[in-house]
Amino acid sequence: MADFRIRPLGDRVVLKPAEREEKTRSGIFLPDTASKERPMEGTIVAAGEGRRDESGKLIPMLVQAGDKVIFAKYSGTEVKIDDVEYLILAEKDILGIIQD
Repeated sequence: MADFRIRPLGDRVVLKPAEREEKTRSGIFLPDTASKERPMEGTIVAAGEGRRDESGKLIPMLVQAGDKVIFAKYSGTEVKIDDVEYLILAEKDILGIIQD
């Protein structure tokens, strides 16, 4: 993942959202209107170095490439690279890291 073409700046990350589910875990198929909603979890493919506080001291990121995360529903900016959709968002929009 180190050779990813976008290098996020500051406290931003680039993540690949999880695939949209077409059916529930119990096997019920979801209608198109329900399955078109963007999932709120994904995998970080690139992370910035962190943010700077008022004195200029670097505060490192709490997340890194490879982390699976849950993020706020309407956060981030969608970008498409080589027909793959990614999301760029600030670290503050990440709600938590999914532990396996």
